[in-house]
Amino acid sequence: MDLPVMPPIDPMLAKSVPQIPAGQRYEPKWDGFRAVIFRDGSAVEIGSRNTRSIARYFPEVVASALAHLPSRCVLDGEIVVPSATTTGLDFEALLQRIHPAASRVEMLARTTPALFVAFDLLALDDDALMSRPLAARRALLEDALARSVGAGTATGEAAAVHLTPQTEDPDLAAQWFERFEGAGLDGVVAKRADGPYLPGKRGWAKIKHDRTADCVVAGYRVHTSGPDAIGSLLLGLHTDEGELASVGVIGAFPMARRRELFAELQPLRTELAGHPWAAALESGTRTPREAETSRWNRGKDLSFVPLRPERVVEVAYDHMEGTRFRHTAQFRRWRPDRDPDSCTFAQLEEPVSFALADVLSAGRPSS
Repeated sequence: MDLPVMPPIDPMLAKSVPQIPAGQRYEPKWDGFRAVIFRDGSAVEIGSRNTRSIARYFPEVVASALAHLPSRCVLDGEIVVPSATTTGLDFEALLQRIHPAASRVEMLARTTPALFVAFDLLALDDDALMSRPLAARRALLEDALARSVGAGTATGEAAAVHLTPQTEDPDLAAQWFERFEGAGLDGVVAKRADGPYLPGKRGWAKIKHDRTADCVVAGYRVHTSGPDAIGSLLLGLHTDEGELASVGVIGAFPMARRRELFAELQPLRTELAGHPWAAALESGTRTPREAETSRWNRGKDLSFVPLRPERVVEVAYDHMEGTRFRHTAQFRRWRPDRDPDSCTFAQLEEPVSFALADVLSAGRPSS
């Protein structure tokens, strides 16, 4: 491989801001795996956010890059997996794609195929483009994908490469922020039209949904530093049937606070029998949901200590995926005034339903 921009490269990042800034270009914030695709003829590499190669996990994306991208190029974007049961994304299915067995990778590539959504062009042919302004890179990206993807689809081949929508209208960006969440997206990214591509720098701005919920603390995991510190608190919400469902965790505490929490929660420790998640515990998984694993740290101990579900905590979260918080929730405050039985799914804000296909079509280059 001999390209003007060579792997590995640290992708440019975004910093969180509270509201959509004026006078910039705006794109949906995709909720998948960050990916930089390098293609040089028949050679394709895919670098992750931490610069590791993930090409082996997505053979269908490699094949589509060979079929639909310019013969020599470097593109930045996101790998996502469309849901098989809804019109949005499926992050859990995407997590399943990181698997050591080649046979399983091949099977998942057929049953849960991934897409690559491009949002930047770092090199084309013999030209390195990172020092050029975003507006120029975007124009070249649109033209390159209109020609390469358009040529492939004209022959009847389905491309797994798409162009993210982009607008200079902040009002439209605000609409995307509200509407696209229903397709599983994560907010909006704002980028300066005159900005260069800065590897590893937080030169863009991201605006994400921030919501709160009152949850029941039903258990904890110990910290890796030792058995006398809390690693994370396990959260639950009651269903309409009154069952306590596992919805996620909070785990960002200073070490001193982790030890204080450990001491505070000891009086609530309980036996397995009678705990709302006893069935999962007794099945041998020792997790609040069946078959929970850590795909990024294999062998990690995910067992937890059950607690009597009597304490309520207010947490901040960005959005849900199914019945769980998509990302780790953030501690806000204890709620001693709340009855644990009142912590239900009914308090959660539901995003407007929106189809992934409509999001992708908004960024489709014209031929």
